[in-house]
Amino acid sequence: MTRPSLPVATDGIKAAGITPSLLARMGQRDFGLAAGAFLVVALLLGFGLLADEVIEGGTARFDLAVLTALRTGKDLAIPIGPAWVQETGRDVTALGSFVFLGFHSAATVGYLMLVRKRGLAMVMVAAVLGGAIASTLLKYGIDRPRPDFPNAVRVFTPGFPSGHATLATVTFLTLGVLLTRGSADRRVKSYFMGLSVFLTVAVGLSRIYLGVHYPSDVLAGWCVGAAWAVSCWILALWLQSRGEIEREGAEAAPARSGTGTEPELSR
Repeated sequence: MTRPSLPVATDGIKAAGITPSLLARMGQRDFGLAAGAFLVVALLLGFGLLADEVIEGGTARFDLAVLTALRTGKDLAIPIGPAWVQETGRDVTALGSFVFLGFHSAATVGYLMLVRKRGLAMVMVAAVLGGAIASTLLKYGIDRPRPDFPNAVRVFTPGFPSGHATLATVTFLTLGVLLTRGSADRRVKSYFMGLSVFLTVAVGLSRIYLGVHYPSDVLAGWCVGAAWAVSCWILALWLQSRGEIEREGAEAAPARSGTGTEPELSR
């Protein structure tokens, strides 16, 4: 019996545009989607358990102990450390404000639109707006009072989860993922993601230091923000596999003007 020739089958696969590198990327993408889905479930489960403990009062002793340790013994309105550290805390916490993150996100979306990455721009918009809506709904749904410490930072909403921690996590992690798409160097990718995580953690810790949030508020914000950011990343990968979002490393052809050679229009 004559067996089919392996070279013929290999040629057919290549003719179909399926290469070993493509198969490897497909395997990595499927693994990434599965790992991302698992991470989202774990983060949401962690948030649910933490929210249950907060509602039952199980975190009260821990929260109060951490906040008290960060205040001076004589005046609970003053955080520990010299004046420049306190001023630094206020500067860092501003990185998670609605105003700064709003400008930051609008600038990022504007850039993505200019370079014709419209799909990624829409993912960025969905990530930030979705994170803001989720944070607000959870805040007023749980309606946890903020720490009863006098401080120089004005607040207007309930405390759980921390809005600054949630939005900083969503915005910085989403931006970090977008930046990693521009380089194949793993060191550069690690640098961008490490910087995103650093900024996220710094904003959350500043909220605790200033006494405007309990530690459990910030932990909850990190859980919600990370879960939503990873969910948007999974959505982006799925849309990319369907060809509805630009692939990593793909550059849009620049528009040409003048009397030079014009691109041929589709008929």
